[in-house]
Amino acid sequence: MNKDQMKGKLENLKGRVKEALGAASGDKGTQAQGFGERVKGAVQKKFGDAKEAISRHDAQDDAEATRRRMEREEQEDEEDDPIRR
Repeated sequence: MNKDQMKGKLENLKGRVKEALGAASGDKGTQAQGFGERVKGAVQKKFGDAKEAISRHDAQDDAEATRRRMEREEQEDEEDDPIRR
């Protein structure tokens, strides 16, 4: 879990608490602020999710590129091996 995901979850939780307090006290302004914080938290968490997905995808691409490079090097070594000729 990255920072944006954590901050988003925390912001969402703060918004839920504020929204509940506003609803319990009848304060529509506090309730609206809480809803706004929940939305902000959800957006920030989705941003963090996207960053993590991209990072995971990049790591997979790096692993695939390394595997192909190693295969290519092994093939070149076999071609250069005088015993195998």
